[in-house]
Amino acid sequence: MSLPPVVVIGAGPQGLAAAAHLRERGLEAIVLERGSGPGAAVSEWGHVRLFSPWDELIDSAAGRLLEGAGWTRPGAGYPTGANWVQRYLAPLASALGDSVRFRTTVTGVSRSGRDKVVTADRSTQPFIVHTLDAQGNEDRILARAVLDASGTWSQPNPMGADGLPALGERTAGERVSYRIPTDVERFAGRHVLVVGAGHSAIHAVIRLSGLVRRHPGTTVTWALRRVATDAVFGGGEADDLAERAALGTRAKQLVEDGLVTLVTGFRVAAIHDTGSGATVTAEDGRAVTDVAHVIALTGFRPDTSILSELRIDLDPALEAVAGIADEIDPHLHSCGTVAATGARQLTQPEEGFFIVGAKSYGRAPTFLALTGYEQVRSVVAHLAGDHEGAARNELVLPETGVCGGSASFDGGGCCAAPVLQIGTRGAAPMGA
Repeated sequence: MSLPPVVVIGAGPQGLAAAAHLRERGLEAIVLERGSGPGAAVSEWGHVRLFSPWDELIDSAAGRLLEGAGWTRPGAGYPTGANWVQRYLAPLASALGDSVRFRTTVTGVSRSGRDKVVTADRSTQPFIVHTLDAQGNEDRILARAVLDASGTWSQPNPMGADGLPALGERTAGERVSYRIPTDVERFAGRHVLVVGAGHSAIHAVIRLSGLVRRHPGTTVTWALRRVATDAVFGGGEADDLAERAALGTRAKQLVEDGLVTLVTGFRVAAIHDTGSGATVTAEDGRAVTDVAHVIALTGFRPDTSILSELRIDLDPALEAVAGIADEIDPHLHSCGTVAATGARQLTQPEEGFFIVGAKSYGRAPTFLALTGYEQVRSVVAHLAGDHEGAARNELVLPETGVCGGSASFDGGGCCAAPVLQIGTRGAAPMGA
């Protein structure tokens, strides 16, 4: 009797890479994606240019599979999210064929005939993956192993500094959004507040600055929870990723030129809609008034609801896989000092279940595509019984030029490159 397949949740960069590694190892894979196409989350920020070059965005096994199908590898340059999907993720999904199932939502994962409480013969039972298709049809898929590569994109953090929605945030409606805007023209002549310290926030600020130049009546305020700004603007020439360095340098210049007003130590407590605008108040009583729109870009967190019947081990602070938490803690590491993590660190109490990709990092902002590709390479080697390959480290990460302490309110810190790995958009101002 043949073994059931390995089920991969999510057809993003890491999920599709996992499937390519599984195929190369002769293991059957089924990739389940709730979106209508590959890289559905990436497509939502398709207008954003990544700060990683093409050669850091293509998984090794995926590249071999594609080249065997006649695919031409992209040359030098920094793709947008849309380019990444069109020139790499979509061809990869096509090469994987019927192994990838779109419009299929995973509603839960468990062990066959065993809820979380039952221990007897637990590890010998296959996994059961419950699904729901676009027509509302339910199904159950047996799996020998499960890799959860579903990411964190669907769970943006609220702007409240205490980790919960600020007072009034839930009822703010269209006053607050949680994505880098594709079209900033609707904010012309209005006051926009950007909340957040990562590269998503920097990208939004740069795009909005172009609007300020074109429409002088436009005002942009940028609110940071931390006081020190060195970590926000990055490591400059010390950063091995030139486009990441350029992003921070441009943002710093915009502040110095007065196109953007920077407010530091601003920990949002409430938002109050006045009818003609909104007032956003910090915990210390300071307020930003007459705000037409708030763009909250404060990171992401994992959704573990589909894993409620599995025995999983997550770090209580980061909600990252417990085995990698010490290696990715933003209090201790910058992107360049985070070590490679593989099957050994990602192992869960449920034998054969792994959380990989951005979701494995939980709330930690130090994830890069290269890190995820190394994870799935190691995990698949482990599943194939190649323990030497699983233990081997094939990852070298670029340095940031900024070290440690990204979660500090008042000290320096890591550049904290987010999951999106976003970067500049060439020489022209964002949105221009």
